This record gives sequence, C-alpha cells and structure tokens, in this order.
Amino acid sequence: RKVRDLGLPLVSVRQLKDASHQQILNTQRIEPMNANLKLDKKVPQKALEDIKLNVKLKLAALWASFMFLYIYVDYFALYMPHKIEGILKGKVFVFDITQGFLLTALVSVSIPALMIFLSVALPAKLNRRVNGIIAALYIPYTLFNLTGLTWMHMVFGAGVEVTLLCLIISYAWKWPRVEI
Repeated sequence: RKVRDLGLPLVSVRQLKDASHQQILNTQRIEPMNANLKLDKKVPQKALEDIKLNVKLKLAALWASFMFLYIYVDYFALYMPHKIEGILKGKVFVFDITQGFLLTALVSVSIPALMIFLSVALPAKLNRRVNGIIAALYIPYTLFNLTGLTWMHMVFGAGVEVTLLCLIISYAWKWPRVEI
C-alpha cells in the first residue's frame, strides 16, 4: 500500500532474505522521514544538454536582437529634450518629415525585420550572400545615426548593433560546407 500511495511507477521488485527494515530502505535508496519516504540525495546528476543550432537559426536570432535594439534606440531618443518639438515642427535631425522620409525610414526598418524570416527561408548559398551584404550595409548606416546630438544610450546601442552585425557577417562567412 505504501509503494502504491507514492504514485511512482514500479520498476522492479526484489525479495531480500533475512533483511531488516533499515537494510531494505538503504538498498532502495529510500530513507524514512516523518512517516513519508523520499529519495536519497546520492542519485547521480545529469549534465545539461547543449543543442547545436543551425546557422540559419543563429542568423535569425541575431537579426531579431538587432531589430529590438534598432527600434528601442530610436524610441528612447524621443525622451531627449526638444526631440518631440522638432518632430512637431516637421524635422528629424536636418531632414524634413515628408512622405519620402517616412517611406525611407520604414524601408530601413523593414529590411532587418524581413531578414529574420529570410535567414531561415532562403537556401544556404543565397542566404550566406544576402546576410553578409545586408549586414555590411547596415554598419555605416548604424554609425551615421550617431551624427548630430548623441547621447550615451545611442552610442551603447550602436556599439551593440555593430557587434551583432559583425556576428551576422562572421556566421554567414563561416557557413559550414558539406561535400557533394
């Protein structure tokens, strides 16, 4: 009844001849504790499994990380003094806010957003090229965003963004090859 009430699957049953109650408990690695039973702490530990990820998944994760930073750096810039007043006057940095400006801004955000999907969907040969080229193009673009009034959050964000872009280029460049 006690074994059944534990709710554990029964793996094996062994009969021990002339064994005391304590010997049986020690053999089964079970100790009595306030009328309840618990497993002995001498059970061997297992190591964590480290799963090897496909390059495509690594690239998609890097682009997703890049996108979060890309958006948040711009969002946090709105908290800078006089930024909202400039926007309300129709200016961002030295640029007039026009339909063309907003379309260009949306395209500049859409490309890395699409790279998250394209990194997983494109065939390896094309994927390698597209990731390397797009990431290389975004490095000077990211650094250009540091012109004008620059705060530390922008510098930090650009540094992390450039690091992520360099990792994308590195993974794309070192894409594993198989013999055919």
